[in-house]
Amino acid sequence: MKTIAARCLALFVFMLAALPAAAEEFISSYHSVVDVAKSGELTVTETITARAEGDRIKRGIFRDFPLYALDKNGNRTKVGFKVLSVERDGSPEDWRTESIDGGIRIYTGNADRFLPTGDHVFQITYTTDRQIRYFDTYDELTWNVTGNGWQFAMRDISATVSLPQGVTPTDTAVFTGPLGAKGKDARIMTEGNEVFFASTRPFYQGEGMTVAVKLPKGAIDAPSAAQERSWWWQDHLGSVLGVSGFILILLYYYRAWSAVGRDPAKGIIVPRWDAPEGLSPALVNYVDNHGFSENGWTAFSAAALDLAVKGYVVLEDLKSSLVIRRTEKPIKEKLQAGEAKIINTVDEPSLAFEINKKNGSRVVSLGNAFRKAIETEHSGKYYHANSGFIALGVALSIIVVFAVVVFGNFEPEALVTMFVIGIMSFVGTIFALLFGKSLTRGGSLLKRIGMIVVLALVGSMLISGIGGAISVVSLKTLEALHIPAIMSVAGIIATNVLFLMLMGAPTPLGRKLMDGIEGLRLYLTVAEKDRMNMQGAPAMSPQHFETLLPYAVALGVEKPWSAAFETWLASAAAGAAAGAYAPNWYSGNYNNFGERIGGFSSSMASTIASTIPQQTSSSSSSSFSGGGGSSGSGGGGGGGGGW
Repeated sequence: MKTIAARCLALFVFMLAALPAAAEEFISSYHSVVDVAKSGELTVTETITARAEGDRIKRGIFRDFPLYALDKNGNRTKVGFKVLSVERDGSPEDWRTESIDGGIRIYTGNADRFLPTGDHVFQITYTTDRQIRYFDTYDELTWNVTGNGWQFAMRDISATVSLPQGVTPTDTAVFTGPLGAKGKDARIMTEGNEVFFASTRPFYQGEGMTVAVKLPKGAIDAPSAAQERSWWWQDHLGSVLGVSGFILILLYYYRAWSAVGRDPAKGIIVPRWDAPEGLSPALVNYVDNHGFSENGWTAFSAAALDLAVKGYVVLEDLKSSLVIRRTEKPIKEKLQAGEAKIINTVDEPSLAFEINKKNGSRVVSLGNAFRKAIETEHSGKYYHANSGFIALGVALSIIVVFAVVVFGNFEPEALVTMFVIGIMSFVGTIFALLFGKSLTRGGSLLKRIGMIVVLALVGSMLISGIGGAISVVSLKTLEALHIPAIMSVAGIIATNVLFLMLMGAPTPLGRKLMDGIEGLRLYLTVAEKDRMNMQGAPAMSPQHFETLLPYAVALGVEKPWSAAFETWLASAAAGAAAGAYAPNWYSGNYNNFGERIGGFSSSMASTIASTIPQQTSSSSSSSFSGGGGSSGSGGGGGGGGGW
């Protein structure tokens, strides 16, 4: 039995040994010939022998090549690159390229043709420039032969650097291993104008070899002044376009604002207890906000309340809806256009208009008709938005940003960074503008403009800085070369937002009415003792309170005005009759009426908003000084894989 078991075990081992080795894809040989011309242009031929097993290498291989390198000062430069030929197994091969992050990818092979299993020799020939670094006393070529991004292990790597006739290197170096490593696992041989590098061990995935050749000063022609200027423009065109475009747009907006956007001088604000020029509450809201606030629903609420106070309608304040019900009182006065639209919906006694979800579409239609009626009658009288100047500024900005993106040679990561910082700049500027506006209400024109500009710039810079820091951390390829262009785009966005707020200006009549409205707001919000000390001010009474309540709603100060009335109601001077105050134009919760009616506009606006139908969407340093060299440094590099 033992003999039989031993024989079976031996047979099993023999069968295992007879099985073919597991299929493995790898690069058995990677040889690069770098021909350095006197002009500094490199012609590189890479011969790559790879084993194809139909796993990752099905149709061919791809080779990634970076289009950016560092010059002697560590500045990022755009290098030239052109594919001359692609061969496989000694015959021309189909190939194509596509852009990748920071470089270009060359695909060999055809999507409709699979490679036979076995070894294949791929040969890619290309030219590139701006790879020589010119130091004060010598020139240098540091060349990343393979790159550290290959998906396969490599058994043998070699490179031949062929210099111009008569040029002999003064020093050589080699670096092997993962990115940043300083291994020396290669031998170097120099013969005349050629330097040969050969690895002394296999390389794992992610490892590579970088070679460096030090040359006598002047061995390679230095670029002419014209060539350096051309390269400088190539590297910095995006920043030049961005910065100059930003300055141009800033100057345009400033000139436009100086011509049409300056507010007329503010008058002396005097407390008053009536609306200037007999404006209706809705018009007070329209003039004060240079248009409607809250999509016009605050003005709508004020108009409905004014009609109720005048006795034309009764407001029924329910938990889930509001009802506007017509009374029998005849209308003998000429109503303001917006109020007339509201009355027209309840044009017969006891007819009601209910604001609730079921009636949402009618609410929207009435709101649109209300706003349109006021804007048709009063648009342009009190305020010039100067939309044409803004539209031109936006158009110029789009052209500049488009030019920066197209001609700036940005890799995808930098474009993502630009987008992130642009969004942060937009949000930050709006926040600063709104915050500044809230701080400066009632201040002088100079103070308001100064505060808004300062907050806008600070907010934009702060948010852009935060966004930039986040982007730099997450997108490590962002270089200083792109920062001026990216920040200029952020500045252009901030400038548009800033002048969108500043460009509009009141007309002389509008300025006069705004001063009067500010006086009314002052009266409605001052402390009771200060109001009583105003010469000629009427005494508080239910009639006085009701007359000004729609204006308080229009200005968003109904709470302090209602609180003042409730304080008066609670005082002994008001008397018992006043203490039993219950308006006949309002039907609802009478407990804490002052507080309830004090939140009328916000309550009504939120009720209206909840009824509106929601829209549904349809479907660098030298390799020979300071320890600057390492695997992965210098020009060339990249990586590759199969497809």
